Amino acid sequence: MKKSVFTFLVVVLALGLVLAGCGKSDTSSGGKVTLTYWQYTFPAKVTEMNSLIKKFEAENPNIKIVAQDFPYDQYNQKVAAAMHAGKGPDIMNLYYGWLPQYVKQGYLQPIPQDLMSTSSIESHFIPMIKASKINGQYYTLPIAVRSLALFYNKDMFKQAGLNPNAPPKTWDELIQDAKKMTKRDSNGKLGQEGFAWDVNGQGYHAFEEVLLRQWGVEPFSADGKKVEWNSSPSGLAAFTYWINMEKKEKIGEPNFLTDYNTAFKAGKAGIIIDGSFDIAAIKDAAKFNWGVAPLPVKEEGGIESNFGSYWTNGIAKGVSGAKMDAAKKFIKFLISDDTQKDWLKNVGEIPAAASFANDQTINNDPIYGPFVAGLKYAHATFFVDEAKERDSMSSQIDKILLNNEPIDKTFDSLVKEQQQIRDDYFQNN
Repeated sequence: MKKSVFTFLVVVLALGLVLAGCGKSDTSSGGKVTLTYWQYTFPAKVTEMNSLIKKFEAENPNIKIVAQDFPYDQYNQKVAAAMHAGKGPDIMNLYYGWLPQYVKQGYLQPIPQDLMSTSSIESHFIPMIKASKINGQYYTLPIAVRSLALFYNKDMFKQAGLNPNAPPKTWDELIQDAKKMTKRDSNGKLGQEGFAWDVNGQGYHAFEEVLLRQWGVEPFSADGKKVEWNSSPSGLAAFTYWINMEKKEKIGEPNFLTDYNTAFKAGKAGIIIDGSFDIAAIKDAAKFNWGVAPLPVKEEGGIESNFGSYWTNGIAKGVSGAKMDAAKKFIKFLISDDTQKDWLKNVGEIPAAASFANDQTINNDPIYGPFVAGLKYAHATFFVDEAKERDSMSSQIDKILLNNEPIDKTFDSLVKEQQQIRDDYFQNN
């Protein structure tokens, strides 16, 4: 009796698994395959993706793509809930820094070798995408990549008596220029900031991959397991310099006019650090003359460094059969040269294919050029849990800025916290 019940349960369970799998591989009526594609809500990207989907569907009339987008701060929770309920997307767009957690949770399957082999991926794309390689496999492929640069308000430079065609080349120059553009009332309330210092935007990345390296510190060990920010006194020196832009020099405030790029687009911030993805939005919003320049260095002729990042597309675990064939076609379409060129034009992100690195049309462009140049010495951080790492940085810095806690002790606490996040990840994987 017990054996019969056990056999019955095994059969039911197996049938359930088969039916669940069918949900990812079934085609709709008439032999037409429908794929769901999820991304986060970034207007320029959503508009561009909708346009690309129309083009893809016209070329592939038997495939329908249903696109959905969700707010950035809800996206991971939406994916997690849907995947656990068996109702997740077939293809998902995700930030490369989330990849370790997505793989750990079983949301993705490796890129099929007949779509693109590991060696082909590494020869086709710029080296930075190796940050997506987990246990020798790639789970996603990008359309484009981003680096950081300075956006600066030429009109504000001119009003402050600065040369609008000579953006700062060193961090010391940036601070001095920013001081001249910063305006406060008699009560000290900020009315215009010279430099939009921030943590939750790109400031976190600028410290981790730019300032640390320019001060001579490798942020992490080669295997990514050890946080090395405090491996020499230079790490604390870089951190102190960065914090004092806000704390001591008072050239900007993290929440001025909501955030850094809102302040810039409103003409109330002289300089910001941001990615090429913001080009389209700034073009639409800015009512002033502006330019783009490479990130500063510690001293002229010193180490150049940049933070490289990208959003990337992967196929959900469980997709198979006709859906898998359709998914491979769609991914191949997304990483094509034509799509990458179109993406650059409409979104502002730099093509991820290595073949574009020597495209002089892009390299010589006054807006795109500094971002392309930045890719040559960009580092894509290997995050193990991007959300936790970011929250750790933000909360520790709040202790300094809001509670006036010592910079050196807070830095030690921050490094320990960051190390614990990595230890937890590697111990469980």
